[in-house]
Amino acid sequence: MSRLEGRVVVAGGAGFLGSHLCARLIDRGNEVVALDNLITGSLRNLEELVGHPGFTFQHQDVSNHVYVPGEIAAVMNLASPASPKDFTEIPIPILKVGALGTHNLLGLAKDKGARFFQASTSEVYGDPLVHPQPESYWGHVNPIGPRGVYDEAKRFGEAMVMAYHRHHGVDVRIVRIFNTYGPRMRPDDGRVVSNLLVQALAGKPLTIYGEGEQTRSFCYVDDEVEGFLRLLDSDYVGPVNIGNPNEFTVRELADLVLEVTGSTSELVFEPLPTDDPARRRPDIALARSVLGWEPQVQLREGLERTAEHFAKVAGLGQEGDRR
Repeated sequence: MSRLEGRVVVAGGAGFLGSHLCARLIDRGNEVVALDNLITGSLRNLEELVGHPGFTFQHQDVSNHVYVPGEIAAVMNLASPASPKDFTEIPIPILKVGALGTHNLLGLAKDKGARFFQASTSEVYGDPLVHPQPESYWGHVNPIGPRGVYDEAKRFGEAMVMAYHRHHGVDVRIVRIFNTYGPRMRPDDGRVVSNLLVQALAGKPLTIYGEGEQTRSFCYVDDEVEGFLRLLDSDYVGPVNIGNPNEFTVRELADLVLEVTGSTSELVFEPLPTDDPARRRPDIALARSVLGWEPQVQLREGLERTAEHFAKVAGLGQEGDRR
């Protein structure tokens, strides 16, 4: 597996995952052009890269025409809001970036003769009837439910990527991401890890939906980005699951959050959201065999790192004491 050299465009580069990816690409010697409309991303995530000679930021909504001058080795599409609260607050932009944005970025890759990397999601599996989920599973998605705007945008994106590969010969990679967490998550993004950590650090009750028996598999951001780069550098065309196969109930996650933060917060139970998946766990046999990848950071260690980040950005310590 040879490392991809040259300049890389990262759409969604100011987001949680995108900013970590930009930093890793710079560290390994690639030049990076980050594109972001900042609807959910933040320039604060890119502070460490500003001024680096190999890094450029371009304020850009990729749902509109995308122009980047000069040679490009790869286009990596991470441009999409990806949090549950976004699905109800900005559903149309999510659909547009999944369809129009992916189309525009594929056109850029085609014009530049660049490799195209699509960040897809475990949400393409919906509320799965197969467990764990292999890449061969076609999914169980409600296209008209509130989560459908994200699920179907990503499913459509995958279809378009493969159409450009088959019809135009674009060299493509597709990653399916499972519940990634870590520093630079938005504290108020509505994801379960950020919700529970911020509530615990603030000394507020921890919100559990349903009975907390639904399961998720949580992958720390450093592991996720390492998987991205191995897939980018590989010759494998087609979806690859990149996620941590260790499965936890939400109740188990909440208990671990309380241990990590030292919080004495109580648990409060709310009704399950519509179409909330009952189980979610990646089959990563393909990633292990093709990429030699598997996660290294266990959940407790990752939560400790993420809690430290939230304590800084929210200015909170144990039980809500100001630091």
